[in-house]
Amino acid sequence: MLAFITGATGFLGSHVLRQWLAASHAARALYRSPSRLRLIDDLRFEAVQGDLDDAALLEAACAGCDVVFHVAAKADYWKDSDREALWRINVDGTRNVLAAAQKAGVSRIVFTSSASTLGIRPGLELADEASPFNLRPQQFYYAYTKRQAEAVVAEFVADGLNVVTLNPTVIIGPGDLNTISGSFVIETARWQWLVPGSSGGVAVIDVRDVACAHVAAVEKGAPGERYILNAANLTYSDFFRLIARACEVRPPLLDMPDWLLEPTARFIEAMRHFGISTPMDADQVRLGGTHVYFDGGKAERELCAPQINIETSLRETYRWYAQNGYIRRNWLTRLIGWL
Repeated sequence: MLAFITGATGFLGSHVLRQWLAASHAARALYRSPSRLRLIDDLRFEAVQGDLDDAALLEAACAGCDVVFHVAAKADYWKDSDREALWRINVDGTRNVLAAAQKAGVSRIVFTSSASTLGIRPGLELADEASPFNLRPQQFYYAYTKRQAEAVVAEFVADGLNVVTLNPTVIIGPGDLNTISGSFVIETARWQWLVPGSSGGVAVIDVRDVACAHVAAVEKGAPGERYILNAANLTYSDFFRLIARACEVRPPLLDMPDWLLEPTARFIEAMRHFGISTPMDADQVRLGGTHVYFDGGKAERELCAPQINIETSLRETYRWYAQNGYIRRNWLTRLIGWL
C-alpha cells in the first residue's frame, strides 16, 4: 500500500514513516525544508516539498494513495503564543488534508489528534473516548484547536470519508528534535534536584508505541472512531523521579504548593508579554495540580498494546539527547550536582 504522510520529518511522523516502511509499504512524505529531513534521510520514500495550505499540492500528493496519515501539527505551543499559527496549522491544515484525500478517493485516513481534546476529569478519574471536552479556549488553546480539528474530521466522516482518529497522551522517546515533551528530560538533566514538582499527574506513552498504533489503525481502526493511546498514568513526583533516574541525577526535592501555581502562571505570562522565553507556559503550570489521566484500554483491545515501558523510554530518550548534543555537562550542571 502507498501512504501519504504529513509531518513525516517531525518526532512522531518520522516514527510512523519508519514503521510503515518496515511493514513493506511505500510512502510519500510531506516536508517544508530540506534541513528537516535529517531524522529520515536513511529511508527510501518519495519526498514532497510543500505546506498544508497548498490545496493543489496536497491533492496531487494524495493521488493514488491507499492511506493518508495526517500527523502534522503545531504542538510546541508553550514556546510561543502565536494562536493564529495554531489555528492555521491544526484546524485549517486538517481541513485541507481531508479535502485533498476526499478528492483523491483515499480509502483510509488516520488523523493524529491529542488526548487533551478529552478535557479533564475530577480527582483521579480516567478520561475515555466518550469524555467531553471541558476546557475554555483561553485555558488551553492548543487543546481547543485540536478539538476543533476533530470537529472538522466529524464533518468529513458525516460526508462518507473513512477517518480514524488517534488521541495520544504525552509522547516521549528518542528523536524529539523540537524538544516537545523531551523538554522534561532536558530540563531535569540540567537542573536536576532543583526542578520543582507539583501535586498533579500526567499520562505518557512511548513514540514507537504511538507509531505502532497508527500502522495498526489502517487495518483495525473502526471508521469514525477515536482511540486514546496511553501507556501509564503517573504522578508528577513519580514521573520526575523516573526521569532523574534515566539522567543519572538526584531526583527533584522541591514541591510547588497548589496555591502558588496561579501566581507562577501569571508571572510567566508577564515575562512572555515582555518577550522573555520560559521553559514552560502558563497553561502547563495551571494544570500542574491536576491529575490528567486517561484510559487507553480501547486502543489496547482493538489496535495494539504498548510494548515499551516508560522507564526504558526515558532512558533511551536521555541517551538520544546526550548523543545528539542537546544535553551537555557544564560548570552549572556540575555545581548543582555537587550541592
